[in-house]
Amino acid sequence: MLYDKAHIFVQGGRGGDGCTSLRREAHVPRGGPDGGDGGHGGSVVLVCDDSLRDLQPFKRKAHHRAGRGHHGEGALRHGAAGEDLVVSVPPGTVVRLPDGTVHDLVTPGQRALAARGGSGGRGNKRFASPTRQTPRFAERGLPGEELWIDLQLKLLADVGLVGLPNAGKSSLLSVLTRAAPKVADYPFTTLEPVLGVLDTGDRQLVLADIPGLIEGASDGAGLGHEFLAHIERTRLLVHVLDLAPLDGSDPVASFELVERELEAHDPRLARLGRILALTKADLVHPEAAERAAAHWRQRLGEDVPVIVTSSATRRGLDELVAALTRATPVQAPVIDEAGIDALAEHRVFRPAQARAWAVERSADGMLCVSGPPVERLLARYDVENEEALAHVERRLERMGVIRALEEAGFTPGDDVEIAGTVFELDPG
Repeated sequence: MLYDKAHIFVQGGRGGDGCTSLRREAHVPRGGPDGGDGGHGGSVVLVCDDSLRDLQPFKRKAHHRAGRGHHGEGALRHGAAGEDLVVSVPPGTVVRLPDGTVHDLVTPGQRALAARGGSGGRGNKRFASPTRQTPRFAERGLPGEELWIDLQLKLLADVGLVGLPNAGKSSLLSVLTRAAPKVADYPFTTLEPVLGVLDTGDRQLVLADIPGLIEGASDGAGLGHEFLAHIERTRLLVHVLDLAPLDGSDPVASFELVERELEAHDPRLARLGRILALTKADLVHPEAAERAAAHWRQRLGEDVPVIVTSSATRRGLDELVAALTRATPVQAPVIDEAGIDALAEHRVFRPAQARAWAVERSADGMLCVSGPPVERLLARYDVENEEALAHVERRLERMGVIRALEEAGFTPGDDVEIAGTVFELDPG
């Protein structure tokens, strides 16, 4: 069974805490603070690995966590950084993050950052100054990013075989390649895409047998979204049309139905090269097969080769292989990167224009301050430590939080809730 979707949890490692240490050694003058910094947490990185073919490993393991940073120690010993967690994914994997970022991993070795590790805390040596020569506090490390991400595999195939159910796609694939798809005389025999490699001697082509499309496939009918996604990267489409349909349907209507669904799913598919393969020629009279081929050549023009084939008698297979070799471009498929983060590891951060925190009054009348900057500030320090609390108050004053609280009616000594923590704030 082909696993082409996964929903996984990734978590960056927590940063190590800074160390609070004071140097006291006999016969060593000028001691003082010597606490080292904590190490940064490891990150979760997705890497395109050509040895993988589907997302089956993620069915067995959905949670992926990077290593945490080590704490700092005395004598200015800094903690080691946490180890990055490298998660391998098969080529053709599309990664979607909750913030809308999309990474398209198609080249072996291509990397994408999924969850960044937390930064380490600074040791008390960092806070020493001429007026504060023996700081007795240090920073805590911050937690790493944690989020659920979606993975979707879009097969990297040169040629896609499309058509209605039971049109003969699996039979064609089985005789053109060494693939062994399920073949039976009833519709919907193929329930998942199957790949096969066609070796022409001069080059190799990867063929994808896409399960039969039905009306409404572009809207998701019959798992249409899942099936159509696997032909988005193909360079050529072979439209397989049954010369002797079991239900007696009109071949023209069948052809137009599939073409409509392809164009509705992705207009790029409508512009791809086409080959029309008229299958099951062994079940009709030779003259009827030739009349049908002539009709389709006149209808489609010279740009679309029309080939009469039979998987049972191997009629037309050599001609089909030659047409595939001629029509399939040699260069790599062009991937539409609109909206895709092409440089997966490169981000540009610009300063925010507006204030990133807010002061509000709760239902019980208490002033509350919320926002990422103040939440990170409170997470860094132990507010039970008087020196650390004094440092936090100075930082809040520089950020403008104290002024905003005073404008809202705050007086020194009032209880204030900041980032979910309630404590008495006395900036004086």
